Amino acid sequence: MSSDEVTGSAGRPEQIRAVPVRRPGRWVAAVVVLVVAVALVRSAATDSHFEWSVVGHYLTDPRVIEGLRVTLELTVVAMAIGIVLGVLLAVMRLSPNPLVSGGSWLYIWFFRGTPVLVQLLFWYNIAALYPKIGLGVPFGPSFVHPDANTLIRPFTAAILGLGLNEGAYMAEIVRAGIISVDEGQADAAQSLGMTRLQTMRRIVMPQAMRVIIPPTGNETISMLKTTSLVSVIAVGDLLYAVQNIYSTNFKTIPLLIVASIWYLICTSVLYVGQFYLERYYGRGSSRQLAPTPLQRLTALTLRRREWS
Repeated sequence: MSSDEVTGSAGRPEQIRAVPVRRPGRWVAAVVVLVVAVALVRSAATDSHFEWSVVGHYLTDPRVIEGLRVTLELTVVAMAIGIVLGVLLAVMRLSPNPLVSGGSWLYIWFFRGTPVLVQLLFWYNIAALYPKIGLGVPFGPSFVHPDANTLIRPFTAAILGLGLNEGAYMAEIVRAGIISVDEGQADAAQSLGMTRLQTMRRIVMPQAMRVIIPPTGNETISMLKTTSLVSVIAVGDLLYAVQNIYSTNFKTIPLLIVASIWYLICTSVLYVGQFYLERYYGRGSSRQLAPTPLQRLTALTLRRREWS
């Protein structure tokens, strides 16, 4: 090759044009995925057993919407109880007092070691163990003796079963977030005269949130789906509502699809909320923040322009 061909007519080196590496394996995998996706969509669209007209009819049925409301209410209340209880148990678990830390460990051990369905059934049948629940001074006189069946209704039993169980899992999540913060942060705060509670609230917890938020978001999404278990104790959640409908019209598959669609919609909203919460609490960390969907689309468009 002559020097004129390399340098060009102006005597300058020609601009090197980068050629993307060809990866045939990616194209084969993409084609396989596309074929499977098209086959599944075609099967769902053409199979008369799905009965999409029935799905569309019951998707906004008042009974289904009421069940969805109960499901969301259970999720919010149970997660609120779980988060508050989890923070308290995590702080207790890290306490230097062996009785306090031991009590927290025992609670976590028990509620993590027994299935949540068993706990729901236990609270639902608590009247068999305690027909009357005394409220008063511990080891002293009781001022009121309400009937257990009156005090603990199915909805209350569902809240107790889900919330107390979630508290055990949230305790481990919060504890992991707390111990991820460097101990020097707490030592520096104590040297400035802060109490242990002030150090935890102002120094440790804000930094631990970056570690706590992702699994807490997963727990919230899991809680939304776990609420379907309360149908066994006759709480009118989303699954219970569709079960009541298909028990009369025998449209089992279409009604289960209706429930699945609403669960998918709710979990998708939670996914978005979790994503932006992670970005918010991830500020100031050494890692680069994850791009938003709009940023990813913009980057993909610019990359295609560069290649063209």
